[in-house]
Amino acid sequence: MSTQTLPSPLAQPSFAELFTPKLVTVFREGYSFANFRSDLMAGLTVAIVALPLSMAIAIGSHATPAQGLYTSIVGGFVVSLLSGSRFQIGGPAGAFIVLVAATVQQHGMDGLILATILSGIMLMAIGYLRLGTYIKFIPYPVTVGFTAGIAVTIFSSEIKPLLGLSFSGAEPGPLLEKIPFLWSKLSTLSPAAVGLSLTSIVLLAGLRFWRPRWPAMLIVVALAALATVALKLPVETIGSQFGGIPRDLPLPALPHLSLEKIQAVLPNAISFALLGAIESLLSAVVADSMTGRRHRSNCELVGQGVANVASGLFGGVCVTGTVARTATNVRAGARSPVSGMAHALFLLLFILVAAPLASYIPLAVLAAVLAVVCWNMFERDAFATLLRASRGDAAVLLATFGITLFRGLTEAIVVGFALGSVLFIHRMSQTTALETHVPLVAEDDVPDDESREAYDETSGQDPSVVVYRISGAFFFGAAASIGAVLERIGDAHRNLIIDFSAVPFVDSTGAKTIEGLAHKAAQRGVGVTLTGMSEGVRRELAAQGARRPLVNKAPSIDQALAEIRSKGST
Repeated sequence: MSTQTLPSPLAQPSFAELFTPKLVTVFREGYSFANFRSDLMAGLTVAIVALPLSMAIAIGSHATPAQGLYTSIVGGFVVSLLSGSRFQIGGPAGAFIVLVAATVQQHGMDGLILATILSGIMLMAIGYLRLGTYIKFIPYPVTVGFTAGIAVTIFSSEIKPLLGLSFSGAEPGPLLEKIPFLWSKLSTLSPAAVGLSLTSIVLLAGLRFWRPRWPAMLIVVALAALATVALKLPVETIGSQFGGIPRDLPLPALPHLSLEKIQAVLPNAISFALLGAIESLLSAVVADSMTGRRHRSNCELVGQGVANVASGLFGGVCVTGTVARTATNVRAGARSPVSGMAHALFLLLFILVAAPLASYIPLAVLAAVLAVVCWNMFERDAFATLLRASRGDAAVLLATFGITLFRGLTEAIVVGFALGSVLFIHRMSQTTALETHVPLVAEDDVPDDESREAYDETSGQDPSVVVYRISGAFFFGAAASIGAVLERIGDAHRNLIIDFSAVPFVDSTGAKTIEGLAHKAAQRGVGVTLTGMSEGVRRELAAQGARRPLVNKAPSIDQALAEIRSKGST
């Protein structure tokens, strides 16, 4: 007879399995011309959506529309080339607008590009260290809260172009200062800009409802540009504000480097890396849920990191996976990462052929596009559901939302994650229970026969023995309460049995609690027996000192009771 050893399901995947891009996987599986044709059409569809959105997000971030397109072209191509997801579409994201704008104001455009490159290096390190799995543990109320806060902040930054306000200098950054300032400038309102932005929002909403498959953003932007030229509307355009869009890609170049500059932009780079990891993995998860596929999270982060470095070298801004464009890619029939690469090449074709036409696009219509993006970003149903779900979830949600609005995104994520962790620990500690085990009758109903043992009058509860059964994870959140109960052992009890058969996990704090209890029990002459331990629980307890001769061990409560009785009878 021959035997075959199968790989363990718990074996760690190899480096190649973790970091092979999905593009390589697709080609290994076989890539047909029909697949290429589907990817090409999906790429064109996504490019039509990405064209106005890339420029709008860049302008909202205090960058140029050309930089938004460079980000989608260079960063988007690299994301798809190296992605751990088959359907990920990379580009500038609305979630970065607040951070990017603040970085430009603090450190200038060179500082933004340097922070983008540094964040790319950090993302590569996070991926290669295999930390991508832990990014998924950010609590849901935190993601909803800071996404809603970002949406409100972005919308407040678009009030000026939406209303066509005119004033010299920059508007205040903090929300509580910005709103009164913009209110004081309301007399400079432009009726043409207001009419154009409101009409654009109505058209975007109408097309989404009546013709959801049409490229609503591109149609509305094109119509607004035609109306501006035909009616000679007195509104600001890309041409009047930025001088148009270059008809080629810039050559790659490093920004000014110095130790002082790196130290100055390092906090911004950390924020970019953290938000980029969250946003890209969220987008990949959305694609997985739509297609039934599975992405490689660490490979995805490495690809995002390389894309950010490439985007920065070509003068672009932060690039990440984008939920809306990735979902559009899936719905358009994409089969592989080739669709994302095609989307980048179609955008490059636009720059080479039709860049001069972008000069006529009014800023009011791009602000309207961002206003609709903000409306979609603010997950109203999820926000309302979490407010009703529990006081803990509501507290985490509102704290994250408020800190995002009035302090900043980085602080909001840190505080929200900390509050979410405390809430989780509290809930986990409540699931850990301690009960007294009283063996009243046998667990199984055994029929009377000759093999049945005679009645043992000592099988009832022994008053000198107390049995406790712990159920649930015994970790630091529950150790204090469980330890306090276990320490209340009366002088009448000479033996304590603690059953771990319903404990899946013990951490060092829980194990140290048992070790300390055993020492106190030994001082009072009370014997401690541990039963029902899994191998992992046994190792952790032993590592913290809860081992023989301090404690006794038995496979089950019944065997522990039998050993205690046998010792008592001798």
